[in-house]
Amino acid sequence: MSTVLVVEDGLTDMEIISKYLEQAGYSVVCATSSEEAKSKIGNTKPDVIVLDVILPDKSGYEICRELKDNVETSTIPVVFCSTKSSDVDKMWGNMLGADGYLAKPVNKEELMQTLKRLIKS
Repeated sequence: MSTVLVVEDGLTDMEIISKYLEQAGYSVVCATSSEEAKSKIGNTKPDVIVLDVILPDKSGYEICRELKDNVETSTIPVVFCSTKSSDVDKMWGNMLGADGYLAKPVNKEELMQTLKRLIKS
């Protein structure tokens, strides 16, 4: 079973995304901040990370850049999931190494297609 780390500070969005993932058979681990995410990445070694852009301590952009610059985490696919979904936001995500960018509210089919593309079974 593949593990997905969802980094999201909004309780409703976290519940919706987690429910979609669990229904599709993924193991879900949640974090609400960059510090919690770092800890959970070290403990669970997720297969993919679904990351909000706007978080309380560091932005998702900063977290993505740190993950992609670190040899131990650089190969973990990162998918942004954000209300910030303009072409400029998506371009930033792409430049920082994100493997996908989904707009909120999350479309279940789009989420599933993105994860299937990124997770090597």
